[in-house]
Amino acid sequence: MKRLTKSLSSFRCCGRGTSAVEFALVMPLFLAMVFGIVVYGSYLAVVHGVQQLAAEAARSSIAGLSETERSNLAKSYVTSNASAYPLIVPANLAVNAATSSSDANVFLVTVTYNASGMFIFSLPAFVPAPSSQISRSAAIPRGGY
Repeated sequence: MKRLTKSLSSFRCCGRGTSAVEFALVMPLFLAMVFGIVVYGSYLAVVHGVQQLAAEAARSSIAGLSETERSNLAKSYVTSNASAYPLIVPANLAVNAATSSSDANVFLVTVTYNASGMFIFSLPAFVPAPSSQISRSAAIPRGGY
C-alpha cells in the first residue's frame, strides 16, 4: 500500500507530460484561428478586387463621349483586367454602367461578383458566412464645371 501511495504522489508531481497535454488543448484553437484568418482574408481580397475593378472601370469610362461609349469602355475594362486578380473568376462578374438615376451628371459603374463558389461557403453552417453576392460601385462626375 505504501508503494502505491508513493507512486501516486510521484505521478502527481511529475510534469513531463504537461507540455503535450497543453499542446493538445491549445493547438486546435490556434489552427482554427489561423484557418479562419486565411479563409476570411481570401474573401476580403475578392471584395477589394471587385471594388478596384469598379473604380478603374469608372475612371476608364471618362474617355467616352456618349452614354453607350462610356458603358462599353467600362465593360471592356472589367473584361480585359479581371484576370489580373487571381482569386476572381472572370465568368462570375457582371457589369452595369449607366448614368445615375439620382444625378444626371454622375456616371455610375457597378460590378457584381457571384462568390458562391469560394471555399468559405462550403464550411459548416455554424461558421458565419458573408453574402455570396459581392456588389461594389464607383461613381464619377462628368467634368467641366
